[in-house]
Amino acid sequence: MAGSSKKSHHNAVDDYTKVDIDKLTPMYQHYVQVKLQYPQALLLYRVGDFFECFFQDAVTIAQELELVLTSKEGGKEIGRIAMTGVPHHAMERYARLLVEKGYAIAICDQVEDSAQAAAEKRIVERQITKLLTPGTLTDGEMLSAKQNNFLASVVVTGEHWGLAYADISTGEFFTTQSSNLEDLTLELRRLQPAEVLFPTNSPDIHGLLRPGEKSSQLPDYLPDNFCYSLRSQTPFALPEAKPRLLSYFDVRSLEGLGCAHLPLGIRAAGGLLQYIEETQKAHQVPLQPLRTYNLADYLILDPQTRRNLEITQTVRDGIFHGSLLWALDRTCTAMGSRALRRWLLQPLLDIKGILARQQTIKELINNLNLREDLRQILKNIYDLERLSGRVAAGTANARDLLSLAESLSKLNELSELVSGAKSLYLQALQQVPPELEQMAKRISAHIVESPPQHLKEGGLIRDGINPELDQMRQNLVEDQQWLANLELTEREKTKITNLKVGYNKTFGYYLSLPRSKASLVPDHYERKQTLLNEERYITAELKARETRILSARDDLNQLEYEVFSALRLEIAEKVQEIRNIAKAVAAIDILAGLAEIAVEQGYCCPEITPERKIAITDGRHPVVEQSLGAGFFVPNSTQMGESNSDCPDLIILTGPNASGKSCYLRQVGLIQLMSQVGSYVSATKASLGVCDRIFTRVGAVDDLATGQSTFMVEMNETANILNHATPRSLVLLDEIGRGTATFDGLSIAWAVAEYLATEIQARTIFATHYHELNELASILENVANYQVTVKEMPHEIIFLHQVHPGGADRSYGIEAGRLAGLPPQVIQRAKQVMGQIEKHSKIALGLRQGITKSKPSTEQLDIFDA
Repeated sequence: MAGSSKKSHHNAVDDYTKVDIDKLTPMYQHYVQVKLQYPQALLLYRVGDFFECFFQDAVTIAQELELVLTSKEGGKEIGRIAMTGVPHHAMERYARLLVEKGYAIAICDQVEDSAQAAAEKRIVERQITKLLTPGTLTDGEMLSAKQNNFLASVVVTGEHWGLAYADISTGEFFTTQSSNLEDLTLELRRLQPAEVLFPTNSPDIHGLLRPGEKSSQLPDYLPDNFCYSLRSQTPFALPEAKPRLLSYFDVRSLEGLGCAHLPLGIRAAGGLLQYIEETQKAHQVPLQPLRTYNLADYLILDPQTRRNLEITQTVRDGIFHGSLLWALDRTCTAMGSRALRRWLLQPLLDIKGILARQQTIKELINNLNLREDLRQILKNIYDLERLSGRVAAGTANARDLLSLAESLSKLNELSELVSGAKSLYLQALQQVPPELEQMAKRISAHIVESPPQHLKEGGLIRDGINPELDQMRQNLVEDQQWLANLELTEREKTKITNLKVGYNKTFGYYLSLPRSKASLVPDHYERKQTLLNEERYITAELKARETRILSARDDLNQLEYEVFSALRLEIAEKVQEIRNIAKAVAAIDILAGLAEIAVEQGYCCPEITPERKIAITDGRHPVVEQSLGAGFFVPNSTQMGESNSDCPDLIILTGPNASGKSCYLRQVGLIQLMSQVGSYVSATKASLGVCDRIFTRVGAVDDLATGQSTFMVEMNETANILNHATPRSLVLLDEIGRGTATFDGLSIAWAVAEYLATEIQARTIFATHYHELNELASILENVANYQVTVKEMPHEIIFLHQVHPGGADRSYGIEAGRLAGLPPQVIQRAKQVMGQIEKHSKIALGLRQGITKSKPSTEQLDIFDA
């Protein structure tokens, strides 16, 4: 991240590597020493009430945050040094903005009282207290409540790879291993990690690549839209990684964690642990026991399919509103919402697992009171995962503990509510550890109802918890009462009626009176300060009492903090139990939400079978249906997967633009996906075989950054489908071959459809404007023609959005052009040209005879001979 040495407009020095450190002022010398330890991070250095940045870091932060870049004298022979800063109270907000842009932040804070350093005529002691990188955030204000913040770690040897990832705010920790680099790319794109650790061959490298930045150290199979931390190989070596895991989880063998047979997964996990230890400094991050998983256990969704089906964000704007997640998310808790996102991106292949979720939804649908009461309780449960994470890390404040207590106190209500439930997910909440309720009561008994934000300001702990604390408070109350009485007693003694007792941080407590009354001051009064109209005094008794009060308050605040810390440590011992129950609560939250949407939208429970058949009666697009409102969406049925004309492997779907072909394709894909998540689906009835993969090729997208045209992107995606689809896959193709010449495009479309039907035999819907492809149905038994019907009027067409058997014999493209507003002359000429094409073209005849392409030169001359 080291920037250019180009001078700013202040002509200030901005490259710390090119200055003589011995000629800098002492503070700058320390700054550079710290910066050399963390060259990859932007260094925020506490100076008084500001966190300052110097040299190139100042230039970078000024540009990224649109702050004023200034400069400061760095030494007689150095000149002025580039500088910018942010107020200490706003540091976290600015740090969050920088981390969101892919930067690492090193916080160098003052660790002693500046007054003491000034008295000893030395610089204030400062240390790195926190390292913030995109993947290591724990502060709730820096995280999205509804999305995990994953830190991933990758180890690659040849074609084999290991992956570990963790969310240190929730403690989730997973690892896997495989032997296909394409699968690694897919898995990273599924996870969307905030940061990826990658070991390189350079032993001393510790660089951070922001999204989009290139490096020769980064191989092509790693997507460049993530933030990468380039690390040395050492912590990723098996002799270092394995002992680190054994030590962290305090086990003698990795067998119990299920990863003993995954050496690359172990290496990735060990390197990730070392990075967490390095960045978290003062805080021990309590990760959950490492869990292994197998990619083969889940339905695979490649990035194109996730994008085209708009699972978590829309294609057009990249926003949440309008996505499948938006349409289905009726969760009441943040942890439920995060888990729903994971479920949608990782649908199940195991029919038993799918049925267990279905059964819970069914029970919640059939029992309205249970569902409503359950959701009402869930609304009062805070984010147990992240709260327990902060408790275990020692960063939770008093308000966090109260939120935890309020949430834990609801668990018994949940348990009693589901006591008679039959489904597995509801039964998981029937046995809540009794110590969690006791812990909630203990927290509420200890902490005041409205505690302060900061832990060392006092006012945290209730009376009656600690006898020593109670006595200190009593002494402090007596001293404060003495102060309150002092003003009255001194007025009586001195006869000065406007005498007052005051306090400020500089002079402490004092007696204040007008200067005009100075002659009445007793001899034992010691003048402290003279102002324009006021004299301030202190007495020996007041000074002694002040010392006692101030030290008592400090001692009191310290004791309160110690009592609070002991309580927090006590809770930390039960973090794993809290996390276990949090998982059960999140799952119930999802399933109760899916039951709610099923009732609201009239979804059905799909029959899940091991066969290939897809039978959907009156299916609807779950997102479009909600966007249009009740009653406006036109449902359509689908029958596929039995290799005959009534239930074909491949459907050729024709019809005009804007008639609903793309919507129909997507709704079939979404219904299949929802069914394997365990959800009810947007149809009247459905029987669905489990898919191993869903592929989509919908819409036109350029990839100009890599020099690929729309057609090349289309061909790459189509090639990926043909090379990976199986008979158990669902393939949804829209307009293959439209990005090139007519004959080339039609030939490719024909060959692709034929290959899918004969060689792969995947269940496929092939939407196209090439109505010539309808001839395939007369050649192949497992292909059938369907069309999106229209009603033709004398001067217009009406889209009915209904899918029926039979192929369209025209594409209505010219009519679509008229609706779009093309000039009448253009429409008329297009109709003349179309007449010539239909009159002279031999394409359909050639296809019937097995010819894949007519002679283009003759055809093109004939077409325009009018």
